[in-house]
Amino acid sequence: MEKEFARKLNGEIDRLTNETFKFDQRLKEGWFSAVYFLKTKEIAEKTKPNNEVVMQFFQKDEAVLCGTDEAIALLHTFADNPEELEIHSLKDGDKISPFETVLTIKGSYQSFGYLEGVIDGILARRTSVATNVYNVVKAGRASGKQKPIIFMGDRDDHYTQQAGDGYAAFIGGSTAQATHAMNEWWGKTGMGTMPHALIQLFEGDTVAAAKAYHDVYPEDDLTVLIDYNNDVITDALKVAREFGETLKCVRLDTSGNMVDKYFLRNAHLLGKFDPRGVNPELIFALRKALDDEGYQHVKIMASGGFTEEKIRMFEKRNVPVDLYGVGRNLLDINIGFTGDNVVLNGKPVSKAGRQQQPNPRLEKVDYKK
Repeated sequence: MEKEFARKLNGEIDRLTNETFKFDQRLKEGWFSAVYFLKTKEIAEKTKPNNEVVMQFFQKDEAVLCGTDEAIALLHTFADNPEELEIHSLKDGDKISPFETVLTIKGSYQSFGYLEGVIDGILARRTSVATNVYNVVKAGRASGKQKPIIFMGDRDDHYTQQAGDGYAAFIGGSTAQATHAMNEWWGKTGMGTMPHALIQLFEGDTVAAAKAYHDVYPEDDLTVLIDYNNDVITDALKVAREFGETLKCVRLDTSGNMVDKYFLRNAHLLGKFDPRGVNPELIFALRKALDDEGYQHVKIMASGGFTEEKIRMFEKRNVPVDLYGVGRNLLDINIGFTGDNVVLNGKPVSKAGRQQQPNPRLEKVDYKK
């Protein structure tokens, strides 16, 4: 079945729906809502049944917005009489400014108010991941050529977050991701080659592991992990000599507390830089070693502890990395959203400092069952 995201890209629909998000039905019962919202819902039903409010949402950073489709689908799925709500929103992928209103909901409080915290959480996580990825992707083109960013966050958070994080990463600019789940909402499949565990099965013999991989997956572009023995140049050359043109890429993932054996053999190089982990000098040396033996076609992928700042430093120095793999640092939830009621029965009524902030960029959202 064609993914809903494909229909959105083709212009057949404006927003993703619960067909994609598959919400937990307990949301309707308020299971995931703060209890004080549930109490307020009941009080409103009993004492202010005819209220009409406008709730607006904002955050405090320069960011890439994500989560609006999900928040709107949530309202359309669980609000009472969702067809009566008037919703205006920006779109996933929009660049937003501090305090800019990104979403407004108009209707009776008891219809949707208990979902406020859930909406805040959706927007916070999705926007944080999308913004983190956007900033890393931007860093990856600082040298003038865009270097692909591989989203590798599967081991850094609970598995249930993968589909939403993968979608947010896609919105931020990453189009290659580690698991099938990360690609679920936008319709691709996961990508990846070998972990250290595969090389361990061959007792540390990287060439043997690469042969086994290539035998089982001959159609894959062969990418070989080369840091298992903490000797990336030696192992890269062994693999390159074995496979020649078949070898497309080598990946180094040296731990930040390890010094590659190359520097132990060349101690005269030490003393002017931090030799631990994946560092520029190691990659310069690796590129030279491959080129000197005629393997200019072999790309270099670097992973392990990469951040926006580290990628910018590499790109500023024109370190010859062709692809970056980034995980944990893309999942920092550093953007928080706030929902505020700012209008009551047509009159401006709000908490001090949180008055209505109209935004002409907002678009009216049509209700579709």
